[in-house]
Amino acid sequence: MKNILVPVDLSNVTERVVEHARRLAQVTGARLVLLHVAAAEPEFIGFEPGPPSVRDAEARHLAAEHRQMQDLRRRLEGAGLQVTALVIQGYPVEKILQEAGRVHAELVVMGSHGHGALHHLLVGSVAEGVLRKATCPVVVVPARA
Repeated sequence: MKNILVPVDLSNVTERVVEHARRLAQVTGARLVLLHVAAAEPEFIGFEPGPPSVRDAEARHLAAEHRQMQDLRRRLEGAGLQVTALVIQGYPVEKILQEAGRVHAELVVMGSHGHGALHHLLVGSVAEGVLRKATCPVVVVPARA
């Protein structure tokens, strides 16, 4: 196995997902590609950008997410693994599938929050979207043991 794509949302399920991916990478000798899909830029065509305070806050938030991803990368490299950490903006299902193809992932390891039927009906599920359209196997790690 060459590449395992590990999409993370930097929530409470991230540690469980990373731990599963770490174990798989150690057993298979695969390289981990950590991916965080940050919120997409708003599409306000014809409108001026928001006030500087909003843009500054968004930039700080994105920088913090980038630091978290680099911390995860360094920790996994410390365990002897080959790791790449990416932060991209966009729509999660679309970007995860694009990156899986771009890095020729042989496996995707991702989390699921298990919010329940109402949330799923109203919002959908990133994990389900990836499961439906992925061209490689997907391991879904539940938020709860």
